[in-house]
Amino acid sequence: MSGAQQHSVIVVGAGPVGLTVAMDLASRGVSVLVLEKRYRGEAPSVKCNHVSARSMEIFRRLGVAGAVRAAGLPDEYPHDIAYRTSATGIELTRIPIPGRAGRVRKDPGPDTDWPTMEPPHRINQIYLEPILFTHAEAMPGVTIQNRFEVSEVTQDELGIRVQGRDLDTGEALSFSADYLVGCDGGRSYIRTVIGANLVGDAVIQRVQSTYIRAPKLLEMFRYEPAWATFSLNPKRCGNMYAIDGKTLWLVHNYLKDDEADFESVDRDLSIRQILGVGEDFEYEVISKEDWYGRRLVADRFRDRRIFICGDAAHLWVPYAGYGMNAGIADAANLAWVLAAVVRGWGDERMLQAYVSERHPITSQVSHFVMDHAHAMATERRIVPENIEAQDEAGEAVRREVGQRAYELNVQQYCCAGLNFGYFYDQSPLIAYDGEKQPAYTMGSFTPSTVPGCRTPHFVLPDGRSLYDAMGADYCVLRLDPDADVQPLLQAAAQQGVPIKVLDLDRRGAPEAYRHALLISRPDQHVAWRGDVLPVDCTALLDRLRGVLN
Repeated sequence: MSGAQQHSVIVVGAGPVGLTVAMDLASRGVSVLVLEKRYRGEAPSVKCNHVSARSMEIFRRLGVAGAVRAAGLPDEYPHDIAYRTSATGIELTRIPIPGRAGRVRKDPGPDTDWPTMEPPHRINQIYLEPILFTHAEAMPGVTIQNRFEVSEVTQDELGIRVQGRDLDTGEALSFSADYLVGCDGGRSYIRTVIGANLVGDAVIQRVQSTYIRAPKLLEMFRYEPAWATFSLNPKRCGNMYAIDGKTLWLVHNYLKDDEADFESVDRDLSIRQILGVGEDFEYEVISKEDWYGRRLVADRFRDRRIFICGDAAHLWVPYAGYGMNAGIADAANLAWVLAAVVRGWGDERMLQAYVSERHPITSQVSHFVMDHAHAMATERRIVPENIEAQDEAGEAVRREVGQRAYELNVQQYCCAGLNFGYFYDQSPLIAYDGEKQPAYTMGSFTPSTVPGCRTPHFVLPDGRSLYDAMGADYCVLRLDPDADVQPLLQAAAQQGVPIKVLDLDRRGAPEAYRHALLISRPDQHVAWRGDVLPVDCTALLDRLRGVLN
């Protein structure tokens, strides 16, 4: 076995979540080794099709948002969600979502007035992941070791040690680090290492997924194409995602309650019913997968120096795109705290905040998603038999089903609450002031500066994003130019806490900014607010950096 190689943090898994952890840590000056089983450049699964606005904000801070937004569907391809009797059948309703060119033109849509410089982007993981990989690989401090299989992980008070082998050469290799982050998916080995168990609902739905090439399908649509097209008819309900906007499609077939198992369902017939095409229609199966929609959250996210993120920590039905996107939020939450400890200005007790903050959120989001999945399943069960009838009754049924589909699903595909409304109300790193954070739903939220909430974003008078101006570390937002911040800056300098001051004009700030001062964390959540600094600024910083835990 070769000698152990030392790094500050080892990340197991080079999917979008693992790469985000690595990029975020490296951007903060931390040395990272990423271990991945797959070949360099090996295509990922086509499962994920959406990058949320909050994820795009994280990618913007990491310098990769522009490349992500430039990829995916063609410029003019709509990112709409259409509901039809079949992909080539009668359209029932449509949720209009601007595509890349539409965003530039500022075309209207239910997510176009969000308080962010980075609206969501529809892009499949097969295009997203290579962009993140290339960006991460080029960053100083990131090393990626492909074709490595982990066989053993141990830890003690000095650090962690990973043993495994090179899958191409068979060579035994060993690596050591201060900490390890497991981003190795739903069948996570690292989850077993820390003794975590998935708890929740093992089966919410059953889905046959088929990735196909169908060059003639696009020209068969009666209506403008859409990013997602749902088929609602009594024979078969399913949906289809445009992968390249030309010939590639991902088709999901939702099994009915009385269908015993995957093998009992004719995959080809189901695809044709969802598409609304006959036996003479030609398509090629590129890959296929049968899977269960679940609501499972690990009962622990950490064991001392080892953490888990993403699918390793939680699995749920991928409604609202919140499988991968919740994992990216995990990554950003953990990375800044881990970097603080590695760089020395954060106390090791900061690390417990990852569990205290993210575990309640993932449990909460999983229930939002499960409830939506149950509602969708109910809609599929009650599709009227005459939904395609060419008469007055058929038209009335289609209007009713279309209206229900829009009202139910606009909150999913334009989920402002899940992007911007969640808050941390049990954090050891936040100085709470007694005011309760405003409640949110999947589709709505109230911008707030209550500690724990996302720092409300707005565009500065010079056209810059507030987040761009704040930077990547702690930032004091000063809305009263006479407020004295020197005691805080002096205490931060003594403790090595990276912090800056950004003066804002109260007249241009949202009404949520009711205080003269606000401290925003590196992950853009409110850490403290007030009209004057506390008498003991050292004690405040001790709270923020974990010393008082």
